[in-house]
Amino acid sequence: MNALAEIRSRFLPVLESHSDSATELLGMIRPAGDPKFGDYQANVAMPLGKKVGKSPRDLAAEIMDAISLEGLCSNTEVAGPGFINLTLDNAWLKNQLLASLADDRLGVEQVTNPKTYIVDFSSPNVAKPMHVGHIRSTVIGDAIAKILGFVGHKVITDNHVGDWGTQFGMIIYGYKNFLDPAAYESEPVGELSRLYRKVRQLIDYHGALANIDGVRTEIDTLGGQLEQLKAQQAATEEKSAVKKIKKEISATQKRLKAKQETLESFEKKITAVETGELATEANAHPEIGTAVLLETAALHKGDAQNLALWNEFLPACREDMQKIYRRLGVSFDHELGESFYNDQLQAVVDDFEAKGFARTSDGALCVFMNDYDTPMIIRKKDGAFLYSTTDLATIKYRDDEFDADACLYVVDHRQHEHFEKLFDAARLWGYTETEYKHVAFGTVMGDDGKPFKTRDGDTVGLGGLLDDAESKALKIAIDQNPDLSEERQKEIASVIGIGGLKYVDLSQNRASDYEFSYEKMLALKGNTATYLQFSYARIQGIIRKTGADPTAIRKNPVPFEFATDIERELAVKLIRFSEALDDVLVEYKPNMLCAYLFELTQIFFRFLEQCSVKDAQSESLKQSRLQFCDLMSRTIQTGLGLLGIEVVEQM
Repeated sequence: MNALAEIRSRFLPVLESHSDSATELLGMIRPAGDPKFGDYQANVAMPLGKKVGKSPRDLAAEIMDAISLEGLCSNTEVAGPGFINLTLDNAWLKNQLLASLADDRLGVEQVTNPKTYIVDFSSPNVAKPMHVGHIRSTVIGDAIAKILGFVGHKVITDNHVGDWGTQFGMIIYGYKNFLDPAAYESEPVGELSRLYRKVRQLIDYHGALANIDGVRTEIDTLGGQLEQLKAQQAATEEKSAVKKIKKEISATQKRLKAKQETLESFEKKITAVETGELATEANAHPEIGTAVLLETAALHKGDAQNLALWNEFLPACREDMQKIYRRLGVSFDHELGESFYNDQLQAVVDDFEAKGFARTSDGALCVFMNDYDTPMIIRKKDGAFLYSTTDLATIKYRDDEFDADACLYVVDHRQHEHFEKLFDAARLWGYTETEYKHVAFGTVMGDDGKPFKTRDGDTVGLGGLLDDAESKALKIAIDQNPDLSEERQKEIASVIGIGGLKYVDLSQNRASDYEFSYEKMLALKGNTATYLQFSYARIQGIIRKTGADPTAIRKNPVPFEFATDIERELAVKLIRFSEALDDVLVEYKPNMLCAYLFELTQIFFRFLEQCSVKDAQSESLKQSRLQFCDLMSRTIQTGLGLLGIEVVEQM
């Protein structure tokens, strides 16, 4: 049973007798921040007292007189200006531990009103190898899907892969003009990736050449404006005018800095080509950007040659992608890529136009919505469709096929405006029954404070990152288990390395950027997967040394004993596992589960310091502590499993 949910359910009817917003007040009933105040605190009397015109302390006392917590809480008190402190009854707590011990789900009840969720995550472009930027979407989305399913919801996972569009136009152009046949024969995906990068670099070069003079002019203009504003500031004494000028100066400085960074980027792109091996080819392909668009358009129209090349490229690209997913232990119910929706796009555009939701602007068909400076384009003036068109077709298809209650898009924060417009357009179109949510995340950063890249400035490949993680984990596996076979050491290293890589991401607040560090990732201390995996293995070792059988521990339990304060503290934390899962799903933040597992493990190690298992004072106390060990190991294993991370019996 979820203790917090039970407490809230008992408070609800009493709060409803005082307020129309009782459900909102339930959020103010939380675990106590300090054990000296009990196990839970209800701070509902403060805001409610102001609304009903009563002293919060008097109202708190009135609430406690009306509520029944018999059998659940052994001690309740009104403290300070109106805080309500609640302490769980020890008998109730021990019964919950026994129930969890016998339950494969560790006492986590399934939701009474399950919903259908679509979780859209990972979504790489199959035309190029997956890179470090895909790790966040993949592991966050997978964890959210697993946790939603565990608590009882129906979950449909969809990897909306980029298997269509301009990136394939670039590869087709590269294949026709720059192919190394021998390299393609031996490593097709590697050669296609090289072609993509080469074409991308040439397009960027010509784009930089075409626009660099305009950027320089803008820099000069902004510099002049900045000087004028500074002169105005120096000549102005009126405070409100000075304040306004300062804001204009700040805004101009930001624009100037952005243009200077653009100029620097253009100069680097130009220099890289003109001083490198691509200079001759750059001169030979001056219209490469336009040519790529033509190749893309031909593919979309069903050109026989381009379509044949696409069909030839795709299987190898998809298999390369699946190798990464197999290593990560991630799978999907569906992988409906952009190509799947290609023949549905015209119908989307026609329907928007027919219903008056879209109109032509500068030759493009646009959806205009309030609160946005620019419209959402669903067909360009050259007739080409866009990501937004595909995403609208995807919404329609999913509604027709799955009839989901909610659809979560686990995509980086830079796509925020796109999804806001998409969801508003979908609601305008009539899709108002489904909840659409952009589960945004930040960037993986290097120790230089910039997006994590290789020394050469390339985005770090995900395959190479996994190799590095396993290689570094192998050293730990060898140090901890020198007597094991090399094969077993490698198996352990894979679990540690992949688990560490996932956890270092999942343990961060998804909304924030974070700095990647191999050392922190595999540390044996601190909030890491390695620390939790080590804890699990250590518990298994304790159970083995006592000669106990985990199955027998669960089948023949004894009453739990709280011979020390730490045993009761551990008990309270163990039964909060279901609360931790609820916390994750409030804002879809897996780091809440990571924090719970880390805090739980810290309490458990204090338990081991203070409480001997093997040499307990009595056989019943020994059995009780073995039951704590079993519950603890299963909670770590289940919790990490919901994060997509494995454990090992020996480490």
